[in-house]
Amino acid sequence: MADRSRPYDALKRVLDAVSATVALIVLSPIMLIVAALVAANLGRPVLFSQERPGKDERIFTLRKFRSMRDLDEAKGLVTDEQRLTRFGKALRSTSLDELPSLWNVLRGDMSVVGPRPLLTSYLPLYSPEQARRHEVRSGITGLAQASGRNALTWEDKFVLDVRYVDSRSFALDARILFDTVKSVVSREGVSAEGQATMSKFEGNAG
Repeated sequence: MADRSRPYDALKRVLDAVSATVALIVLSPIMLIVAALVAANLGRPVLFSQERPGKDERIFTLRKFRSMRDLDEAKGLVTDEQRLTRFGKALRSTSLDELPSLWNVLRGDMSVVGPRPLLTSYLPLYSPEQARRHEVRSGITGLAQASGRNALTWEDKFVLDVRYVDSRSFALDARILFDTVKSVVSREGVSAEGQATMSKFEGNAG
């Protein structure tokens, strides 16, 4: 991918590292409580780990708190909707499941604000324009999440992701964080209509 860096990116990395460090320290008691609740409700391990593509499509291991029961065909636990418990829904709606991702931010895998890291299986499905979402670090939250979360269509999300890439700035990041907090408090857009979270992206490359 072409280098489309800008002066703000260097400052943003410093802000990410500082904010992630402070947040991990300040929120550590909450994270311990959430970890205990996950263990009690869903069992171990308490963390969900999965490979995701980040900046320049480099693969990293995303960390989150588990919000789903294990896949178990014998018990009829196959789809996300079947595996997502009431506890898991509450965890996701409050975004507390995202707290371990602060470690990814500290490592430099992610940023606090940026396009959400999606599945590696989606990489060959993006159009060239949609693939531009990987020109910057993935984020815990982003313009799409602040504009409707999972209530948006995939196409709308990708348009917002690329818009963020082209317009990223300190002021935009601050607005996204403010709008994200409002969205989490109001519990808006937690899931797409008829879905536990979001339907699978089928692709439209070409």
